[in-house]
Amino acid sequence: MNLVISRGTWRKIWNFVLFQIGWFACILGAAHHQIGLALAISLICIGIYLWLYQNARSEHELLLKVFIYGLIADTILVQLGWIRFESDFPFAAISPVWMWALWLVFATTLKESMAWLRGKNGLAAVLGAIAGPLCYEAGVRLGAASWPSPEDRVFALIYLAVVWAIAMPVFLYFAKEK
Repeated sequence: MNLVISRGTWRKIWNFVLFQIGWFACILGAAHHQIGLALAISLICIGIYLWLYQNARSEHELLLKVFIYGLIADTILVQLGWIRFESDFPFAAISPVWMWALWLVFATTLKESMAWLRGKNGLAAVLGAIAGPLCYEAGVRLGAASWPSPEDRVFALIYLAVVWAIAMPVFLYFAKEK
């Protein structure tokens, strides 16, 4: 029995670990009003990812597409009044900067730790519809945001399920190697 872990597997493991570090940095940074620290940690995670990837232009394009989608999706959520982010810098009317960083950190997983979902659009959509809203719920429970009312929570979670069910297959398509 050979227990050697390949270089590619190590990259996926480290990618997952860096995503978790970035996610917790953003959520806990927002909850404790430490946005600067959250952004610094997120930028380090993103920088490591970009440093490891040789085709930086396609990586920048992928990150930009995911960022734009996330900014729009979260700003709609804010505009509908279904969520209140704890630290709403730079403007209360749009998604906060720490969420921008969170979307970018998430985008770094699409070619590495999430690559196993490529080509499995149904599964990607179902997992997105479940995991996406659960991440927001976890963020709320950790103090990074709040649901203004129980009804807002229900509408927000349904909205997020749709947003993420669409996002996952589309993002994985964008992440195809060029």
